[in-house]
Amino acid sequence: MPVIAQQDAPSHPAAPSKTESTASPAPFPDLTPGPDGKLSQQQMQQLLRVVAEKDMENDKRQHDYTYIEREVQKNFDGKGHLKSTEIKTYEILEIAGEQVQRMIQKDDKPLEAKETAKEDAKVQKVIDKRKNETEEQKKKREEKETKEREDGRKFVKEIADAYNFKLVGLESVGGREAWVIDGEPRPGFEPHMKEAKFLSKIHGRVWIDKVDLQLSKLDVEMLDTISFGLVLARLHKGTRFSLEQTRVNDEVWLPKQLNFKLDARVALLKGYNIGDEQTFRDYKKFRTSTKIVGMGEVKDQPPQAQPQQ
Repeated sequence: MPVIAQQDAPSHPAAPSKTESTASPAPFPDLTPGPDGKLSQQQMQQLLRVVAEKDMENDKRQHDYTYIEREVQKNFDGKGHLKSTEIKTYEILEIAGEQVQRMIQKDDKPLEAKETAKEDAKVQKVIDKRKNETEEQKKKREEKETKEREDGRKFVKEIADAYNFKLVGLESVGGREAWVIDGEPRPGFEPHMKEAKFLSKIHGRVWIDKVDLQLSKLDVEMLDTISFGLVLARLHKGTRFSLEQTRVNDEVWLPKQLNFKLDARVALLKGYNIGDEQTFRDYKKFRTSTKIVGMGEVKDQPPQAQPQQ
């Protein structure tokens, strides 16, 4: 649930600066079953807090990786009939702490030279912005990113408090044993953050890796219409999100597949009925460097990425 609620695509916040204060990790939960062989509500709440903390750490470690993202977007009309399908493949690059999408294929075919140049120019624009960033601009950006991470931690607590959890059982996800936990909105929940007010309109199921205590799978659904944003947007009842993650390099859990069925309306005028399937592959860890170079220089240099183990 925190993955969907806090993620902003396609860009992600930078890794924490050396001067940033880090919050203490959530204590390892006591998962000893009670006399009935089940976990208590308190145990499951604490487990979800630990899992969410780990997932935020995964998000930071994701900045150490480049990877390929393939997106299949299906557009439907008001009656649910398929109108069109778009397939785009991106290379996800790391530029001074910011992840940038560079499209490399459309409909599973390489881009034409003109389109490739356009994508390179987009990346170069980000490079130039970072190279010309003043110390004051850098400080403000880092302060903003620090606040966003702290808000994320507060949101984690809201999620744990907003639901009644039920341990359904054990299932295999990617060949690994995982707890299966359902979450239903808790009657009477009063959010402390305005961003948490919509939690009462969402329910779902999570799969938690039993060994690593990591989010291995997620499936959530809107129980009612959710309105948000300065330009009023609405996510309609029945909108669904599902996520599956995988263990990479024995050190981090990163997205493997993300699907969502979106029924939305923006500014009460334009409607969107979209099915989206995103797959992530070829995670490669790179050697970090403080030097920012242009696209031309990158093409002239030997690759520095370290392949996934």
